[in-house]
Amino acid sequence: MEEGKRQKQIAGLLNEEMNQIFQRLGLSMINGGMVSISSVKVTPDLLEARFYLSLFQVSDQEDALKKIEDRHHEIKKELSGRVRHQLRSIPVLKFFKDDTLDHVFKMEELFKKINEDRKDTN
Repeated sequence: MEEGKRQKQIAGLLNEEMNQIFQRLGLSMINGGMVSISSVKVTPDLLEARFYLSLFQVSDQEDALKKIEDRHHEIKKELSGRVRHQLRSIPVLKFFKDDTLDHVFKMEELFKKINEDRKDTN
């Protein structure tokens, strides 16, 4: 289903504000790695926002997600103060690990292996 214009606007706003909140609260560096928001998806009813987090060189990714979830209330309070004039209600915030980079690395490895196999057979 295609994202509507308002969904994209809200997602952009939430992404921008949440990146600043993560930096301010010290959530951009966890467990020796960097945490950044790779994308935000908002449901059509604007009641839920899904944040996809890119975890770069984070030693324990599950623990990093737990640390962010543990500070959920603090994050939501900060966000509501920043966007109270743009949104009537603050959506439910959900955080997910963005594993797009993992898939990219796996695909690159597969392509390398295929190319090596081709060279060996020729």
